[in-house]
Amino acid sequence: LSTAPRSSPGRSDLSGLYHLGRTLGRGHFAVVKLARHVNTGQLVAVKMIDKTKLDVMATSHLLQEHPNVVRLYEVIDTPTTLYLVMELAEGGDLYDYILRHEGGVAEGTAKRHFAQIVRAVSYCHRLHVVHRDLKPENVVFFPQQGAVKLTDFGFSNLFQPGTMLATSCGSLAYSAPEILLGEDLIRSDLTSEFAVEI
Repeated sequence: LSTAPRSSPGRSDLSGLYHLGRTLGRGHFAVVKLARHVNTGQLVAVKMIDKTKLDVMATSHLLQEHPNVVRLYEVIDTPTTLYLVMELAEGGDLYDYILRHEGGVAEGTAKRHFAQIVRAVSYCHRLHVVHRDLKPENVVFFPQQGAVKLTDFGFSNLFQPGTMLATSCGSLAYSAPEILLGEDLIRSDLTSEFAVEI
């Protein structure tokens, strides 16, 4: 499988800085493409967010300074699209990793991955940021660094210590049962960061 980006008509060049290639992933409001920096040749992931489909988009608290949080290199804002240029996770995501290891992985390996995810979430919480969409698809692998990192802060929010967030969001399949049952949100904060966090 080649990592060289393939040109796609119409959107193959981003402000003369990046050549956009194949699609790596797709979400409700965004597409992630492989890209190559024109001058350096560095491969990156570019998340293209369609601003016309969003009510509000806050980028001021996107995280980039922790070894287990995907780095954000650059933000390019156009009238219709927000481009987030991020480091490329060469190892894919945790969802695909789970599918490739149907028989399971060694306990030590699982512990290392889990510890890195917990460190990333702890770091976010220390900054009073909640991810609100933790799921295997948002945990990515960097084999050369020996790292697992958290990505996609599109649903993230700031919180004030001692207060509760009142809205639920994220991916339905990963929501806490009490959210799906319409019960009090207070109980879901510790059992599932996927829906509501404090």
